[in-house]
Amino acid sequence: MGQMFMYDLYMSHFNMGDFDLFSLDDVDTAFEKITQLKYNQTVSLKGKGYGISITPLNAGHMIGGTIWKIVKVGEEDIVYATDFNHKKERHLSGCELDRLQRPSLLITDAYNAQYQQARRRARDEKLMTNILQTVRNNGNVLIAVDTAGRVLELAHMLDQLWKNKDSGLMAYSLALLNNVSYNVIEFAKSQIEWMSDKLTKAFEGARNNPFQFKHIQLCHSLADVYNLPAGPKVVLASTPDLESGFTRDLFVQWASNANNSIILTTRTSPGTLAMELVENCAPGKQIELDVRRRVDLEGAELEEYLRTQGEKLNPLIVKPDVEEESSSESEDDIEMSVITGKHDIVVRPEGRHHSGFFKSNKRHHVMFPYHEEKVKCDEYGEIINLDDYRIADATGYEFVPMEEQNKENVKKEEPGMGADQQANGAIVDNDVQLLEKPTKLINQRKTIEVNAQVQRIDFEGRSDGESMLKILSQLRPRRVIVIHGTAEGTQVVARHCEQNVGARVFTPQKGEIIDVTTEIHIYQVRLTEGLVSQLQFQKGKDAEVAWVDGRLGMRVKAIEAPMDVTVEQDASVQEGKTLTLETLADDEIPIHNSVLINELKLSDFKQTLMRNNINSEFSGGVLWCSNGTLALRRVDAGKVAMEGCLSEEYYKIRELLYEQYAIV
Repeated sequence: MGQMFMYDLYMSHFNMGDFDLFSLDDVDTAFEKITQLKYNQTVSLKGKGYGISITPLNAGHMIGGTIWKIVKVGEEDIVYATDFNHKKERHLSGCELDRLQRPSLLITDAYNAQYQQARRRARDEKLMTNILQTVRNNGNVLIAVDTAGRVLELAHMLDQLWKNKDSGLMAYSLALLNNVSYNVIEFAKSQIEWMSDKLTKAFEGARNNPFQFKHIQLCHSLADVYNLPAGPKVVLASTPDLESGFTRDLFVQWASNANNSIILTTRTSPGTLAMELVENCAPGKQIELDVRRRVDLEGAELEEYLRTQGEKLNPLIVKPDVEEESSSESEDDIEMSVITGKHDIVVRPEGRHHSGFFKSNKRHHVMFPYHEEKVKCDEYGEIINLDDYRIADATGYEFVPMEEQNKENVKKEEPGMGADQQANGAIVDNDVQLLEKPTKLINQRKTIEVNAQVQRIDFEGRSDGESMLKILSQLRPRRVIVIHGTAEGTQVVARHCEQNVGARVFTPQKGEIIDVTTEIHIYQVRLTEGLVSQLQFQKGKDAEVAWVDGRLGMRVKAIEAPMDVTVEQDASVQEGKTLTLETLADDEIPIHNSVLINELKLSDFKQTLMRNNINSEFSGGVLWCSNGTLALRRVDAGKVAMEGCLSEEYYKIRELLYEQYAIV
C-alpha cells in the first residue's frame, strides 16, 4: 500500500507542475529493497545490525500500520509507537500495546495529546446526515481522503450504507477517484489477513470478500466521473490537503455551488488549503488559487515537439550522406593499400583485425537498450504471470470469462475509440512513436467563492488524548521520548509521564540529537541444578513464577580446545568465568511475605462468578455480588478491595478471587 501512496503522490504533483523530486522508477527501486514482515514475526538483523531483533505489532491506524519492538541481546527493549489506535474499527483491530511489558524506552508522539474525539456512532451519523441532505438537495459531496489507508474504512462503510435499501442512497452515484484506485482495491482484497477478526471470519465462512464493492465506481480521471449517471454524486478523492490531486480539481469546480458539500476527514499541515478552509472559511468567502493543469499539445507545438523527439531518438540520421561518403572512401583506401606485393590477386584475411589506434569512420548500427527484469520469487518458486497463459481468440482480442468482466465497476474504454478520447493513447508519426501524449502545463490564477458547505469529520483513526495517557500509565515505561506534537501537547504528555508514570522524559526539537543510553546492563546468571530442584513454581496465566533465594558466585569454566589444534595451542587452555546462583542453607533463607501476581480485571472476574453460578452486576464501578451483600472495587492500581458480611458466599468468592492470582 505504501507504493500506491507514492505512485498517487507523484502523479498528483506531476499533473499540476514539473515535479522532479523523484520518479516512479525511484519508487520502484526503493520498494524493491523493502522486506515484508507479518505481525508478531521476530526478525534478527544481519551486518551492522547484528544482535538486534525487531518485531512488528499491529498499530490499528491503517492497514500495515506498525508498532515496532526493538531488542538487542544483553540490553533493554525499545518500543516505537506513533500513530496508534486502540479502538476496533470496521476493517481493523485495535493496537496491542497492552501486550508489552514495561519497556525500557518508549518513543511516542503527542499529536493528539490535547484532542478529544467524538464517539464513533455520532461521527458516522454526522457523515450520513451530511450526505443525505446534500444529495437530496441535488448537490454533490466531495470527501477528501488519502490514497490507500483510511480510505478503506470510509469506502467499506459507504458501500455497506448503499447496500441498505432503506437508506435511499442507491439512486445516487458513489465513486472512488485517484490515480491507482483499481490497484488499491485489488491489494485490499488480498490482504484480509491483516484486517480485523470480524472481516477474516466473514471471509473464511461465507467466502465473501468485504472489498468486493458493488456500488463504488472506480475512477482514474475526471472524465470517468463525468461519465457517471447524471445526478448527485458522492466522490472519495485524494489528496486530503487539497493542495494537489483530484480533490483540488473538484474543489475548484464544486466550491461555488451552495448545494454542494466538502468533507475533510483529517487534520492537515498549517498553510494548506484544507486547513485554511477549516479555520477561516465563512460562507461566501473568496480565495485565490493557482489552477494548474496539463493539456495536450496541438498544431505547431505538437510538430515541434515531435521533431525534437525525433532528433533525440535518431541522432545518426542528421547527416547520412556525409557518413556514407566518408565510409566508402575509407573502404577504397583499404583495398588499394593491399595491392602492393608481387601478386595481382587480392587476398582478404578472414578475420581482419582493426587496432584501436586509428579512428574508424565506419557507421555503427543503432542498438536498442536492454534492461534485464528482476525475476521475483517466493517460497514456492518464480511467480507466474497469468497473462502469459491466456488464450486469444481469432479477432485478436483477449478472451476474458464473463464472470470476470468489469467486476470492479471500472470505467472501460470502448474498442474503436478515437485517439483524442484516449487518455494514454499513443501518437504515431512516420518516424517517431511516443508512449504518452505530449502535454504542456497551463497556470491560471482564479478567484473562487466558497459557497459550498465545508465540514471536518474525524476519520483519522488515532487514539485521542485521554486514551493515550491511560495507555502510557498502563505501559509504565522507564524512559519516554515525545515527538511529533505541538509545544503544548508535548508538555502535557511529558508532565503526565513524570507525575503519574515516574519515567524520565525527553522532548527533543526537530533535528536535535539526544543521548538516552544508560549504564544498566543485563547479565546472564546460571542456576545450579540443586537450586532449580528446590523451586516451587506457581502457575499464573501463561507462565509459572517462584521465589529464588541464593548466593551469587563466580565459577570458572574451562573451554576445551578443538581436536585438530597443535601441541602449543593445546597447552594454552582458555578459561572463562560464569555468574552462578548457589543454593543457600535452610537457616540462611530469608522469610518473605506472600505476593499476589496478576492484574485482575473486574469484568473478567464477573465472568468467573457467572461460571460458578454466582449472580453479580456492575453499579458505579463496583461489582456487587450475592444480591448486593458483597462488593468488590478497585482502590488503587493493582489492588482490589472486598467488602461484605462474613458468610459462606463471602469465603467462596474470596477463594475464587485468590485463584485469579499466582501466590508466591
